[in-house]
Amino acid sequence: MITGTIFDIKKFSLHDGPGIRTTVFFKGCDMRCRWCHNPESHRLEPELMFRPDRCIGCQSCLTVCTQKAISLNDDVITHQKEKCIQCGRCADVCNAQAREMVGRESTVEEVMTEIEKDLPFYVQSGGGVTFSGGEPLLQKDFLSALLHSCKARGIHTAVDTCGYADWKDIDSIRNQTDLFLYDLKLVDDVLHRKHTGVTNKNILRNLQKLSDGGQDIIIRVPIVPGITDTKENIHHIGELTMRLSHLRRLDILPYFHIAAEKYQRLHRVYDLTETRPPSAERMSQIADLLRDFGLKVHIGG
Repeated sequence: MITGTIFDIKKFSLHDGPGIRTTVFFKGCDMRCRWCHNPESHRLEPELMFRPDRCIGCQSCLTVCTQKAISLNDDVITHQKEKCIQCGRCADVCNAQAREMVGRESTVEEVMTEIEKDLPFYVQSGGGVTFSGGEPLLQKDFLSALLHSCKARGIHTAVDTCGYADWKDIDSIRNQTDLFLYDLKLVDDVLHRKHTGVTNKNILRNLQKLSDGGQDIIIRVPIVPGITDTKENIHHIGELTMRLSHLRRLDILPYFHIAAEKYQRLHRVYDLTETRPPSAERMSQIADLLRDFGLKVHIGG
């Protein structure tokens, strides 16, 4: 039985492909984009998230933690990340839901049961299912099985990918994928390494191969002030994407300041706290710059 780890299933999604969609979020990603708004997707395994604003101080978590990772200091419950083994016992007894395990192992059948509940909406709206993350290709066998099941039921499929994967893994799902939502962040490899932690050479090669193979592609570019919105990067993206033979359109997605609290709940550092979303005027300027390359550009997903 093929299983995988997901952390959310979002119903009635309108920004992850055409029509009304169900978006399945996979855990696991090898990139560490500084602006990532889903830090809970980084690791493959389920992990603990703590919301101190919900804590009622009942101390139930103290009694079940076998690693002494939770302690009471001056009537304040604290969590020592380095001692935590992510067993989830504290989340199981937290009636206030201040502690929760993010991510769960699921079978293909369990996920398909949720997907099929909204089949009438897909048919009426021209929608379908989008597999996102994280990076769904990190769980390629699980992804492939889900894609196969969707296609067998006549459900439109989309895969939201950063492209940081072996080509053979991407190639193995091409025939089961109706649409690729392909993330493109920075064209300069030095800057890409600096802000995402990995090289983009394979990402760009895979994008070109998908286009050459006739795949339906929507490029998605996050507009992060001071990082991806520079004149040089926008120009490089325009030059690169105008040469792609099978590009439906290019979406530019404004950075939103929504992730900081998630990082705190995971006991991680978020270093873009001073970065503010781009203005509507700035987004329009960038869209016009890209349209000068003959591209069809859409603001938002």
